[in-house]
Amino acid sequence: MANDDLENAAARADLCRLLAACYYEPGPEFEEEDVFGSMQEAAATIDPDLAASVRRLGDAYAAADRQDLLVDYTRLFLGPIDMLAKPYGSVWLEGAGGLMEDSTMAVLALYEESGFAIDEAFRDLPDHVAAELEFLYLLLFRESEARFRGDAEALAGIVARRRRFLDAHLGRWVGPFTAAVREGAQTGFYRELGALTDRFVGRVAGGDGAGQR
Repeated sequence: MANDDLENAAARADLCRLLAACYYEPGPEFEEEDVFGSMQEAAATIDPDLAASVRRLGDAYAAADRQDLLVDYTRLFLGPIDMLAKPYGSVWLEGAGGLMEDSTMAVLALYEESGFAIDEAFRDLPDHVAAELEFLYLLLFRESEARFRGDAEALAGIVARRRRFLDAHLGRWVGPFTAAVREGAQTGFYRELGALTDRFVGRVAGGDGAGQR
């Protein structure tokens, strides 16, 4: 396995983990943990155009008023009357009123099959975009490990599970969800986040982990 491919696989996992973090309420942790600097480093390993998207995301965050970000986050993902971009897979897969529907049960079964447990501190539904991105991170991380070990059998199984997850779950609803984020956002940060998420899930996470440059 070429060293570039190993670095690319590890970077995809890192970027996915950090992308998931962006769907939590914006707070001082973003700066304290250098979320956007770490995202930039990972994206630069994968693809220069992707790195440019991450740079725009970080710049938009730095330029935004923190209260404006919190207001936008609330409008998009929390309400109080109606979320502009509902962050739940079942809403997009089963209709506007759908929460904890068959698709949610199916994704929970896939989590269990994969040994993925949602942290007890997570107080939202299991098909929330942050949870699904964190599950995708787990799969990408395991792929990276299997590539490093040269374990072709394990790698094939993990890749198949990732593709099944994207085909049946996140990959099916991320497009309309991120379109709603971009349309409803009042800050450049969330518009850039929607665009980056759509690109990452649709084009980067769905690839084979090699040759992204």
